[in-house]
Amino acid sequence: MHQPTTFEVDGDAIREERKQAGLTRRQLADLVGVTERYVGQLENGTRYRMRRPPYFALRTALKASDERLRRTPPRPTEDPPPERT
Repeated sequence: MHQPTTFEVDGDAIREERKQAGLTRRQLADLVGVTERYVGQLENGTRYRMRRPPYFALRTALKASDERLRRTPPRPTEDPPPERT
């Protein structure tokens, strides 16, 4: 069975954009069509995947770009060991 496309989002960016827009979590949730709890989970990182319709509604509500809201690939936790010659 085909799974719906999801988008990985950056919770910190969502929080910053929401605050910059002067919105509460409740107001953003109402604009996106999700619960206030869902927005909180996105912002604190316990949820980071969104389906297409709420993601596009979030992007529209915040007037933000994909580059701003999408999660970047995780960074390695440490540098690779130095090469020996």
